[in-house]
Amino acid sequence: MTNDKKLIRATYVALLALALVAPLIGLYPVFVMKLLCFALFACAFNLLLGFTGLLSFGHAAFFGFSAYVTGYFVKSQAWSPELAIAAGVVVAGFLGLLVGLVAIRRQGIYFAMITLALAQMVFFICLQAPFTGGEDGLQGVPRGTLFGVLDLSSDTVMYYVVVVIFIACFLGITRIVTSPFGQVLKMIRENEPRAVSLGYEVDRYKLLAFVLSAALSGLAGSLKTLVMGFATLSDVHWTMSGEVILMSLLGGVGTFFGPVFGAGIVIALQDMLADKVGSWVTVIIGAIFVVCVLAFRKGVVGELRAWMDRRRARA
Repeated sequence: MTNDKKLIRATYVALLALALVAPLIGLYPVFVMKLLCFALFACAFNLLLGFTGLLSFGHAAFFGFSAYVTGYFVKSQAWSPELAIAAGVVVAGFLGLLVGLVAIRRQGIYFAMITLALAQMVFFICLQAPFTGGEDGLQGVPRGTLFGVLDLSSDTVMYYVVVVIFIACFLGITRIVTSPFGQVLKMIRENEPRAVSLGYEVDRYKLLAFVLSAALSGLAGSLKTLVMGFATLSDVHWTMSGEVILMSLLGGVGTFFGPVFGAGIVIALQDMLADKVGSWVTVIIGAIFVVCVLAFRKGVVGELRAWMDRRRARA
């Protein structure tokens, strides 16, 4: 094992240890849970953009609609949290299948605009549908009891449930990308005509990647609803799609940890600056994004990985 790989593994172990002891060292559990939910959302989006090369402007549809579905079933139908989360993931995956069947027929900016248009349709459905609460959204969503055993009303219990789910999904995404299926996705990203010439049914691979990304985004939205206790129109608005793109680009698309880092930066800035500068927080985050794009074109983690590759090549 090279020194670089040892360093990366040590970093992951240190971050895992920090996540496990975070509530014990004074970190606010709800803040960290919110960060992990958006980190999972960014990782799901990165599976599509970073490893398949498809830029979606409509991923908020899966995140937000799943949040509404889970909140509705928990609050209005008294479902257990595990069943409500499963329902949200299934609905997000099915919605991803419908959107993907239409969107993957086009490439580039046309693909992005189709996903944006369909996501706006979902936004207006959420605005008008009776079960969403309209402009007020779903408020006071209870967390319930997981599997009838774990009382999620405790922030500490809920925190460790979110940590376990995030770690499982992160490892799952890593396994997907490093599998033969993931290698085909990378080939489609780098040279789609070559993948077609080798006999791969490219549209099927892209559709499956789209559905997987949508389902994981839905899982992030469902968890966010249980953590925060509400689902609102901002979850399904196009600006949420812009935020997840920002998180991925800031951290580094095509890297495993980049979206997590980017989500941490964006959520931390929003939390720290919201009370101090109000709506100007958007301007500040935008300025930081511009600086990072100019100085770190591959994202912070992407540039760090490129520097390590250059050092290894010189050695």
